[in-house]
Amino acid sequence: MLDKLEWFIALAQAQHFGRAAAECNIAQPTLSAAIRQLEEQLGVMLVKRGSRYQGLTPEGQRVLEWARRIVGDARTMREEMRAVRQGLAGHIRIAAIPTALAMVPEITTPFREKHPEVTFSVLSRNSIEVLTLLDNLEIDVGITYLDNEPLGRVTAVPLYSERYQLITAAGNRFADRDSVTWREISELPLCLLTPDMQNRRIINQHLREAGAEARPTLESNSMIVLFSHIRTGKWSSIMPVNLAQTLGFTDPIRAIPIIEPDARHLVGMVATHRDPQTPLVSALLHQAAAMALAHER
Repeated sequence: MLDKLEWFIALAQAQHFGRAAAECNIAQPTLSAAIRQLEEQLGVMLVKRGSRYQGLTPEGQRVLEWARRIVGDARTMREEMRAVRQGLAGHIRIAAIPTALAMVPEITTPFREKHPEVTFSVLSRNSIEVLTLLDNLEIDVGITYLDNEPLGRVTAVPLYSERYQLITAAGNRFADRDSVTWREISELPLCLLTPDMQNRRIINQHLREAGAEARPTLESNSMIVLFSHIRTGKWSSIMPVNLAQTLGFTDPIRAIPIIEPDARHLVGMVATHRDPQTPLVSALLHQAAAMALAHER
């Protein structure tokens, strides 16, 4: 039953029998037979039948929710028993919004010093993708905004409040100012994150509140691309204070606080709501809380 539920989750994610079978390292007929057996055991149709995958039935959607819960609990049980035998070990998968990537080492580095048998993979994703990956059990924790858009049923640990600065080269307009308003920066040639990023939606929101509009001359989903264009001296950008501090901008790059309003948005670590959490996730959430407390001091 557990294997069938895992394969069912894979099918819902891939939305294609062939791709799902390949991801599960099984033959497509084996996957198809397993789904039919699952339907027979539960007494309902899970998948809309046709020449190809056409989606889940309403019953299939409900079973998917149960499958994620059951498979997640089973993984938690296995990891807890392994931790009892061997101590904390294993692999932690993290997805973070681009503006939070620079602070991830503040959590992963001290965590691995305490638990050297733990390894990490860190992905850059937008806020919607972070929550989708979490729902699909494809990551263990996410780092995203906590207070701007709905999160669903998650366990959240606040990390820091994101505030915003104009990042521009010396000699550019407003570069000699101690502060600048949201309305003023709308007049600059800006390079910003793409509209699918929540950071960009936040920036658009504050510009609209100031009676202005974002008209970027360059958009990218990569912070590296934005940094490299700022360094040419021809572009400016809007970035969180903590990111600018981590990167340590020096002359000729200036970081100028943006006011009217002095906007703040909460960023934190999220995990699927489960009691108990896996030992690895539980320990990582505690490490995140410790980091946040150290920053408050």
